[in-house]
Amino acid sequence: MGAEAPDPSRLHYRRRMRTLHPAYRVTDLGASVVFYTALGYGQVGRVDLGEGASLTMLKFPSDEFVALELVHRPGDGPVDIGTGFSHLAVQIDNLKATVEALTQAGLRPGPIELPGGPDGAQTSWLTDPDGYRIELKPRPPGHPDGITAADFPQPAGL
Repeated sequence: MGAEAPDPSRLHYRRRMRTLHPAYRVTDLGASVVFYTALGYGQVGRVDLGEGASLTMLKFPSDEFVALELVHRPGDGPVDIGTGFSHLAVQIDNLKATVEALTQAGLRPGPIELPGGPDGAQTSWLTDPDGYRIELKPRPPGHPDGITAADFPQPAGL
């Protein structure tokens, strides 16, 4: 593959870095806001960039910070996602109840899948108006929010 990655603990300037949020370019801001509001996001704020362009900041009620930015630039034409983006994962509490509520809100989540087998992980997929895929992912009861190194098997000797 090439050069070895540097040891993050030695990169002092990076200690205060964190990912803020992904930014999705959207074709129809109104349709996207309706979709993400039905998913559970609320609008934190909006920045007008002129010529119809804007940035709309969203977060879930339980999020402390903005979690998603919708970038609307009508002058750039329709969105073409391409092949480089996979999906946005959204942690939820109850997959069955969430799928039912989203369906009642007019969204079309996919069926509940069991990629980890009958006793393993569950997931459902949803697609926004521009074709971005969203994975709905519950965490096991008592599991802390998010994904950490503890969720992965550690090689011997670490």
